[in-house]
Amino acid sequence: MREVEQIYYNEFGVAFYWKKNDVVLKEKVQLVFKETGLYFSHREIRDFALIIDETFDELQGCAGCRRNCQRSLLKTPLQQIDLAVTKSELKHIKDLVEGTLFKMGLYNYLQNEGRN
Repeated sequence: MREVEQIYYNEFGVAFYWKKNDVVLKEKVQLVFKETGLYFSHREIRDFALIIDETFDELQGCAGCRRNCQRSLLKTPLQQIDLAVTKSELKHIKDLVEGTLFKMGLYNYLQNEGRN
């Protein structure tokens, strides 16, 4: 197995950078949850966070709905890929993506902007 540098994880999944020849490849982030692996650029992962928020907001309006949907369709920044997820899974994916973005931003701040 190739080496990785973990960014963030929760009980549902993990986000990490791949390593090649002991060099961390930070151009893209690998997200793995359920039986799914998504390989996103930084822009795509930020877009995914916005899509998740929109989907989450739409599901909040389902509280009075009597249809009792088991799964909802979660779009991704990749036009060809949508995911069928439960509300609980969506919450875990939201945490995974938000935690990943937070850790990436913190690392960037500490390595670049926060240095005097």
